[in-house]
Amino acid sequence: QVQLVESGGGLVQAGGSLRLSCVASGRTFLRNAMGWFRQAPEKEREFVATISWSGSPVYADSMKGRFTISRDTTKNTVYLQMNSLKPEDTAVYYCAARSAQYSTASYYPWEYDYWGQGTRVTVSS
Repeated sequence: QVQLVESGGGLVQAGGSLRLSCVASGRTFLRNAMGWFRQAPEKEREFVATISWSGSPVYADSMKGRFTISRDTTKNTVYLQMNSLKPEDTAVYYCAARSAQYSTASYYPWEYDYWGQGTRVTVSS
């Protein structure tokens, strides 16, 4: 059974940083695109960042320069380093993975086949 487990969320003041981790188990994602999405209360799920099978990152415009996505294929783990956090970054952050090998980075949640349960990030002003 494939599982994605996120960690690293929490409460942080505006301007602070957090590093989210997503560990995959049940299969490897060495050649698969993985991504981060978020969902704030009463809002739709929103694209945050994605990384292709080859390691190329893509970011949502509002995250560029503040967030960094990376992966460690030896640990089957993807990370999201979040700096200069703002109150509007408050949300539940979800990790996702595409099942196809050599999959490209994608903005679209429906192109991801596996999802974690999410980790909550709260940024206070």
